[in-house]
Amino acid sequence: MTKPRSNQPALLSFVGGLVLGFLVALVRLYGPQPLKGIADFYVWVVRGTPLLVQLFLIFYGLPIAGVTLDAFPAALIGFTLSVGAYSSEIIRGAIVSVPKAQCEAAWAIGMSSTQAMRRVILPQSVFVSIPPLANSFISLIKDTSLAAVITVPEMFLAAQRIVSVTYEPLILYIEAAAIYLLFSTVLGKVQNRLEVYFRRYE
Repeated sequence: MTKPRSNQPALLSFVGGLVLGFLVALVRLYGPQPLKGIADFYVWVVRGTPLLVQLFLIFYGLPIAGVTLDAFPAALIGFTLSVGAYSSEIIRGAIVSVPKAQCEAAWAIGMSSTQAMRRVILPQSVFVSIPPLANSFISLIKDTSLAAVITVPEMFLAAQRIVSVTYEPLILYIEAAAIYLLFSTVLGKVQNRLEVYFRRYE
C-alpha cells in the first residue's frame, strides 16, 4: 500500500496559498483595473464553488482539454488555489484595518509607499491576520481528506482501503477522525501560543 502523506498537501498548499493570497490581495487593493478584475473573478469563483468540485475539475476535467495531471499535483493545485482565494480576503482585510493616519504619518516622515507598506502596514497586518490564517490552516488539514476522491494516498483513503479488506468501517473511520482531531487540537494550541506571542508587540 502506498504510504499516506496527508500532511504534505496541507503544508505545501498553505505556503503556496499564502504567497498567492498576498499577491492577489495587493492586486485587489493597488493593482490596475484589468488585473483587479481577474483577481476578483478568481476569488469569486473559488469561494463560490465547493473544493470537492474544484478537485474534480482539475483532475478529471482538465484531461479533456489536453492537460493531464497526476493525483498529487492536482490536489496540490486545488488546495493552493483554495487557500489563495480565502487568504487573500484575510490579508486584504488586515491591510485595510490599519488606520490611514498611520500611512499618512509614514509618508510625512519621508517614507515611500513601499517603505510604508513594509515597515508600517504589513507588521500591523500580521497581528490581525494570524488568528484567521491559523484557522484556515486547521481547516485545510481536515480538507485534505477530500484528496481521497482523486486517489491521493492520504490518511482517509488509506482508511477506506483497509475498510475494504477488514469490513470494520466504524472503528477505522473513528480512528481517522481521532487523528484529524489530534492534528487540529495541536494546531489550535500553537495558534493560541502565536496569538499570545504577537500580542506582546501590539
